[in-house]
Amino acid sequence: MTQFAKVSSREAFQLIEHTIFEAEKINKHLAVTICGPEGELISFLRMGGASPAAPVIAQSKAHTAARDRKSTREMGEFMVNANREQGFWGDAKITAFGGGLPIVQEGKVIGGIGVSGLSEAEDERIARIAIEKVYR
Repeated sequence: MTQFAKVSSREAFQLIEHTIFEAEKINKHLAVTICGPEGELISFLRMGGASPAAPVIAQSKAHTAARDRKSTREMGEFMVNANREQGFWGDAKITAFGGGLPIVQEGKVIGGIGVSGLSEAEDERIARIAIEKVYR
């Protein structure tokens, strides 16, 4: 892995494919975003029937998880425990909604995945399954 390793386009496609597969298994619709370690978009897909807010939230989740190197659920817990609001970060894309996970390989964050459209717990569960399927 190089210093600038990040999720490849093939891996991003596979992550999206596994996410969609999991959503279809439970007959739900969602949006999924994959970004690089800097938080910039690599790939995105919105399923037909996903809520209009899901795409924006999924992108913010992937961005936050990659940039802050922690799950968005953990980010939310940190904000509450530190008594800090989202504006503290100076980044409008930061979110504390659960469902965003960093993608870690060999101890380095190579990107982030954000899933939105279901409950926060279900979004995170599906994101975790996709990562496990691609990076076993």
